[in-house]
Amino acid sequence: MLAPVSTVLLDQHGVPMTGDVDAVGTYDRALDHLLRFHPDVVTDAGTLVATHPDVPMGHALMAYLHLMSTDAADLPAAGDAVVALRSCAAHPRELAHADAAGSWLAGDWNGASAHLDDLLRQWPTDLLALAIGHQLDFFLGDAANLRDRVGRSLPEVDPDHEHAGFVRGMHAFGLEESGHYGQSEAVGVAAIARNPDDVWAIHAVVHTYEMQGRIDTGVRFLLDRTADWAGGNLFAVHNWWHLALYALEAGDPDRALAIYDDHVHTPSSAGVPIEMLDAAALLWRLLLDDVPTGERFAVLADGWARTTTEDPRYAFNDVHAVMALAGAGRLDDCRAVIARLDDHVARAEGTNVSMTADVGLPVARAVLAFAEGRHADVIHELGPTRRVLHRFGGSHAQRDAWQRTLLESSLRGGRFDLARALTAERLAVREQATYNWVQRARALVGAGDAARSEAAAATAATNRVRFSAAFQDHEP
Repeated sequence: MLAPVSTVLLDQHGVPMTGDVDAVGTYDRALDHLLRFHPDVVTDAGTLVATHPDVPMGHALMAYLHLMSTDAADLPAAGDAVVALRSCAAHPRELAHADAAGSWLAGDWNGASAHLDDLLRQWPTDLLALAIGHQLDFFLGDAANLRDRVGRSLPEVDPDHEHAGFVRGMHAFGLEESGHYGQSEAVGVAAIARNPDDVWAIHAVVHTYEMQGRIDTGVRFLLDRTADWAGGNLFAVHNWWHLALYALEAGDPDRALAIYDDHVHTPSSAGVPIEMLDAAALLWRLLLDDVPTGERFAVLADGWARTTTEDPRYAFNDVHAVMALAGAGRLDDCRAVIARLDDHVARAEGTNVSMTADVGLPVARAVLAFAEGRHADVIHELGPTRRVLHRFGGSHAQRDAWQRTLLESSLRGGRFDLARALTAERLAVREQATYNWVQRARALVGAGDAARSEAAAATAATNRVRFSAAFQDHEP
């Protein structure tokens, strides 16, 4: 049992924590690295715990880092950190962090989110609570709180502090996921002006261009600032993934595959779920488009194999594992994962049970059905589920993989009435998107409307040329 330290000091944002001046300085440095997605945050947390084992916020940070990975393999370390946190927490703020981390560890993700909401009402400038709560809102698919949690703290953060820009960057992403694309872009660009290495704000702005079909603007935005986001941070893979999506919109799957090989899933990839998600999502889009991907699915499926034998922790990860296995043709393994998820729903408790029951299982069954060519079953599973996909987390851009799966099955299954409706729906919000026009052309020709199909295909070709030019402008 660690004895609580008695000295209460203030961190750089005026939030109380127990510890000496050196401990507070290490914590402040760790928080700065966390906001920048800098890998040294892991080193900082380890240093704080090792040199100041009686300082609660070191254990809180360590617990959150392991929980935020969403990897079941990290749960033992998270559990150790929570035990240590509870043993030395004395200040009400630290006790509140212990409650939040403990709830998350126990599988009550919604409870953890609520605890952090309560904590932030009392200490709105607790940027650890804000950053971790923001990630939890993302994992839970809670777009309103992804926006509003940050909005509640914004007026209290010192506008002259360099971290105020990172708070704005978080707000930009919450605004984007809530559909406020223009405001999100403006807030995100302002955040990047304050901190060019704010990879989360860069990512928020990239999302606004994706969701509006402004692909050429997005390409130029990313390629103009590769030095700020493309390496040296824990979020680089995801932003490379976004550039690969832009390449697909430009009609350049070879470029997308090159990005995959060089940056998304490489021989040196760590094999952690948060990165393998992007790999599976990109390969699945290529599979839907009938683009050959060689042995990439097989290699990725091997990476996911470890997670498929663990107790389910996060349905979003499980579905991506099924996508990788299905793409590799390992359909018996897909069935085994689905059976494991069925058992999890029947016997377990916690937030992931509802995530799995409401979304994870129907999506996993749809992925398997697609791989087996059972397109009516895909439509049966995804038709009602597509409206509640947000309940198991991720972004609109990530969840679009399953919207596309539904659309592809409607086309391959001869349901051209459904395909025409789905493409009309997509074009109503993203009229410039190449993919939407390509699928619209297929739906219309299937429905016997050759003239309008040709016009849709021509629009797709025009957009593709424009988007390709944005890449070509940055060619050496």
